[in-house]
Amino acid sequence: MSINVQQLRAVGRVSDPETQELLNRLAAVRASRRPLCLTAGEFDDILRWKLKSQYGRQEVRRQANTPDVIEAVTGAAFSIAHPDFDYEMELRVGILCALRGVAVPVASAILALVFPEDYGVIDFRVWRQVFGQESSSFAISDYKRYLSAIRPLAQELDWTVQEVDLAIWELDRQMQR
Repeated sequence: MSINVQQLRAVGRVSDPETQELLNRLAAVRASRRPLCLTAGEFDDILRWKLKSQYGRQEVRRQANTPDVIEAVTGAAFSIAHPDFDYEMELRVGILCALRGVAVPVASAILALVFPEDYGVIDFRVWRQVFGQESSSFAISDYKRYLSAIRPLAQELDWTVQEVDLAIWELDRQMQR
């Protein structure tokens, strides 16, 4: 692994107002909505956050995701509970990928924002820092490998997995300048 705790401590917890606002809103949803699911608006907010300038690329394809479908699929994914974290993650990601326009990176963003203590967002920046390799396409097995690498860092730092993930992303951004 290319990244270590000292590097992450040097970056520190990244304070991004947009991310924090979304995390706060989704934490409130998680605390109050039973069964837990995303509305179409919340789903769209996560897509805008994750995809940024690429948001429009699959917009027409994503229109098939009606509000009822989004609530049903995200509700099914979030209701999965299993003692084997890796299996639970595989199921959740697989279910979320049933939505049009959602592949592993977007599914990881949904999980990271709804369950920040357990999940991070996989993308080319974090992959490059953690594994020292370039990649822009990710499968569930890659996500499993990524989470297995960063969860011990989160535990050692006493940060959420999402906080570690965001610090790694910021470290890569700084290194690429």
